[in-house]
Amino acid sequence: MEKKVNFRKFLPNYFSFFVNGSVVLIVGAILPYVIDEAKISFAVAGSLLSFFAIGNFLASFVNPFLTKLVGRKISIFITSLFMPLSLLGLSFLPHVSVMLLLFILLGISRGCYSVINNAYINENSDGTPVALNILHMVFAIGAFLAPMVMSLFFKFDFTWRAIVYTLAIASFCSAVYMLTLDLTPKTVAAEKTERESLAKKSPFWKQPLFYLSGFLLFFYLGLENCVNGWFVTYFKNTGIMSPAFANSLVSFTWLAVLFGRLLTAYVSRKIKKQNIILFDCIITAIFFILLISTKNLGIITFAIIGLGLFFAGIYPTTVSNASDAIVGSDLGTSMLLAISALGGIVTPQIVGIVADKIGLVGAICILLVNASVMIVISVVNFLLKRKSERLEK
Repeated sequence: MEKKVNFRKFLPNYFSFFVNGSVVLIVGAILPYVIDEAKISFAVAGSLLSFFAIGNFLASFVNPFLTKLVGRKISIFITSLFMPLSLLGLSFLPHVSVMLLLFILLGISRGCYSVINNAYINENSDGTPVALNILHMVFAIGAFLAPMVMSLFFKFDFTWRAIVYTLAIASFCSAVYMLTLDLTPKTVAAEKTERESLAKKSPFWKQPLFYLSGFLLFFYLGLENCVNGWFVTYFKNTGIMSPAFANSLVSFTWLAVLFGRLLTAYVSRKIKKQNIILFDCIITAIFFILLISTKNLGIITFAIIGLGLFFAGIYPTTVSNASDAIVGSDLGTSMLLAISALGGIVTPQIVGIVADKIGLVGAICILLVNASVMIVISVVNFLLKRKSERLEK
C-alpha cells in the first residue's frame, strides 16, 4: 500500500536545497571573474575548489560534533550562517589564505545542509524515497537556474557580485526558515515496524546495508563529479565541440537530472528502491560507454542527456535505501555522506594525475571502473534486500 507523505512540512528543506544547488554551480561560474580580479593563478583557483570539496567532506564530522554539543536546531543554524558570511567575505576578494578559509566554511555549510536535510526527510517520510528524490530534484533546479540568473544579471550590467549578494540573502533566509522545523531526531515512527526496530537494535556500522550504500555513493559521486568537472575539457581536447557548446551541454545535464528525479519520485511510489538503483546503475553504465566511444555530436548529446536522466535517481534513492541502517542516527547519515564525498574528491584527482601521464582521453576510461563497480554493488544490494524480504515473510 502506498504511503502518504506530507510534502508541505518539507518546504524549508526544499528551499535550503534549492539555494544549495544554486551556490554549488555559482562557485564554478564566478571563478573566472575571481581569477581575473584577484590576479590568482589557475593552480590557486583549483585549490579554492579543492577546499570547497574538503569543507563538504569535513561537514560529515563537524555536524555530529556540533549536534551533540548544542542540538540539531542550533547546530544547523550556526553552520547555515557560514554560507552567507562566506559569500559576503568572498565578494571583497581578500587575501588568498582568507579565501581558502572562506571556501572551506562554504563547503562545511553546504555539507551540513546536506546531512540535516537528508536525515530529516529520511526520518519523516517512512523510508519512502519520493520525498528525498524531490529534495534532490529541487537541488537540480537551483543548479540549472543559477547560471541563467547570473547571465540575466550581466545583461543588465550587474557584476558577478550581484549573484553572490542575492545568494547570500537567500541563504540567510534559508537559515532562519530551517528554525521552523522540529528537528528532534526520530528513531522510530509512532507505529514501529520490524525494520525500524532492527535498525534501533543494531548500530549502522554493524549493518552490511550501510557499507553497500556508502560505497555505491562513493563510486557514483566520483563518476558524477568527473562528468561535471572534466568533460568540458575532455570535449575541448578531443576537438569534438567548442568549449561554449560543451559548457551548455554539461549545464543541460542538470535539466535532465531535474526530470530524472521527478520521474524517479513518481516511479518510486510503485517500484522498490533496490530495483530502481539496479536499473539506473545499468543504464548509466550503458550511456557512459556510449558517451566515450563516439565522436558523433548527435550521439554524444543523446548520451550525456541520457546519463543525466538516469544518474538522477541513484543518489537520493541510495540514501533512502540506507534508511534501515541509519534512521535516527546523525552520525550514520554523516558517515554515509562522508564516504560519498570522499569519492567525489578522490576520483577527479586520480583522473587528473593519470591524464598528465597518458592524456585525458585515456584517463577518462578509468571511470569505467566506477560504472562497473556500481553495477556489482547494486546487484549485491538487490540480493540482500530480497533475502531480507523473504526472512520478514
